[in-house]
Amino acid sequence: TCVYLFRSAAEAGPHDILKLYNPQGSIINISPHLEPNTPNSCYKLEVVAADCNSEALDILCYSGEHYVLCPRLQGLEKKILIEAVETPAIVYEMKRQVESFREKLESVEHLSWLGLFKELSEGTNKPSPFYHKKTLRKTREECEHVREKFLQMSTLEISEEVRQYLKTPTFDNWQWEDAEIMVLLQVMYTDLDFIATFNIEPEVLQQFLYEVYKRYNNIPFHNFRHCFCVTQMMYGLIWLTDLKSKIDSIDLLTLLTSAVCHDLDHTGYNNAYQINARTELALRYNDISPLENHHCAVAFDILEKNENNIFRNLTGDQYKRIREGIIKCILATDMTRHNEILNRFKSILPVFDFSNKDHKDVLMMIMIKVSDISNEARPMDVAEPWLDCLLQEFYNQSDMEKLEGLPVTPFMDRDKVTKPSSQTGFIGFVLLPLFIELANLFPCLEQHIIDPVRKALDYYTEMEKALDREKVNRAQTTCGNMDKHKFSTILNYTVSFAINVYHCKNDKISRKRRTLSSDKNSVKVRR
Repeated sequence: TCVYLFRSAAEAGPHDILKLYNPQGSIINISPHLEPNTPNSCYKLEVVAADCNSEALDILCYSGEHYVLCPRLQGLEKKILIEAVETPAIVYEMKRQVESFREKLESVEHLSWLGLFKELSEGTNKPSPFYHKKTLRKTREECEHVREKFLQMSTLEISEEVRQYLKTPTFDNWQWEDAEIMVLLQVMYTDLDFIATFNIEPEVLQQFLYEVYKRYNNIPFHNFRHCFCVTQMMYGLIWLTDLKSKIDSIDLLTLLTSAVCHDLDHTGYNNAYQINARTELALRYNDISPLENHHCAVAFDILEKNENNIFRNLTGDQYKRIREGIIKCILATDMTRHNEILNRFKSILPVFDFSNKDHKDVLMMIMIKVSDISNEARPMDVAEPWLDCLLQEFYNQSDMEKLEGLPVTPFMDRDKVTKPSSQTGFIGFVLLPLFIELANLFPCLEQHIIDPVRKALDYYTEMEKALDREKVNRAQTTCGNMDKHKFSTILNYTVSFAINVYHCKNDKISRKRRTLSSDKNSVKVRR
């Protein structure tokens, strides 16, 4: 309610991003616990980003419908041919527009996630459609702008309220810009005492975070903001479970850094696509977790440069341990290994021992898996936009699979999957079983991550039922309209037939009368 009041005061839309500053200029969280302001100590409310992408994204979401539009047009054309004998000009115009749209989609050099495209110049060879052959890298100007803002803000004091809010699963990532997100990541490393414990120089940490930011692509879901959400959930779980008192600091550093790096250079196409399309990544990693292996490789490529290497002051043994841990954690995010890892965790849970390295390794894999798919544990107004982003990637991949003649991933097919249906099964069979097992080890997580997920399941179940009812109603309405149309058509045909028969009979009678008349005249002449 508090946020809605601020949105109303700023005349902001439901998806616009608001920032609230205290009289000292520090960003503070919008909450009911704000201190009263006075004429001499005013808060500053700012709308920093408007929801300017919604219309364009809607365009993208429906851009694949031209594939089903052609059969519809063909069916209409046949129906019209039967009833009207010849094809009207309007049908030819519709066909021309559909063909033009198809050619435009298949002859663009680059199609962005906002549905904007750049036409090919004359004489160039037609490339593969869409954008899957080019990763959507950030521009140099974009990166430099964010870097400049990040360095300016990195010395600002973060309020205690924001620091505490950052430790909760209810944290709203949509309120923060990229530069601010980098500052918050820096706060996580600081508040977990990594800076002091592992002698990480602040400028090296800043350079590392900036390089990580650069290597996340501008795609709808697996982007830098997703990296932050996963890391923030991991950070929250560490505090909620008091993990600092149960495992070594180096394992905590492994967990947090794994979360930061877990989807580096993701292109928006999953492992199934990589393998079926025989991409460079699939060939390089022999079809074995190609994406996750690539994320690891990119992470350590960043860390290879001394100015980025936050581990450069660790001993050889410490570095070896942390590298091994990061690789295990990131490879664990491959969902094809989900049951294997979950069953291992279940088997050790009754005798779990925090001093047992094998037990800790499995727990760390479970922790990053939970963090990676934890959006539904967040408030609905934070979680639901992430689902919309994910479906954009899913639908795009299935469109590409159809276009290239590859096996279509069932849960990504826009012709078969709806928003609620994509979640009900996933929450019921993947999310809840995983979260419940972690809560068996840490009962305090029940209220923080399991209760919200159960509410999300109820929400999408009701949405699915509502969609099903709407389909039934639409089908009944369509059938009713079709029956009326058929009756009207039959009636028209019957009337037309009756009129034709009437005219035919009149013509025959007239011809007979003329024949009889002419016969009488000829008889008179012969006489």
